[in-house]
Amino acid sequence: MRIINFSDARNSLRMVIDQVVEDADVTVISRRDAPDAVIMSFDHYSSLMETVHLLSSPANVAHLAKSIAQARSGQAKPRELVGIADAEEQKNAQPEVHG
Repeated sequence: MRIINFSDARNSLRMVIDQVVEDADVTVISRRDAPDAVIMSFDHYSSLMETVHLLSSPANVAHLAKSIAQARSGQAKPRELVGIADAEEQKNAQPEVHG
């Protein structure tokens, strides 16, 4: 986490934004007569919001805790995930039908 005063942040806003995006870190903007603010990348923000959402449901928290306990005890089984790129490859590998 970096801390920068408001005047410096204003004068070098592009650099401040580039740093938070590149480093996946946050920068605190300190202000003399007002509350401080935080700048972070959208990816970092999205990740935090997803975590908040996942932990907002007690049932989901219990499910996550159970899954973590299973993984730590060796009960979890590795699985191969099929992503969008894999699905596209499979789609493109199918022969075209003309008729």
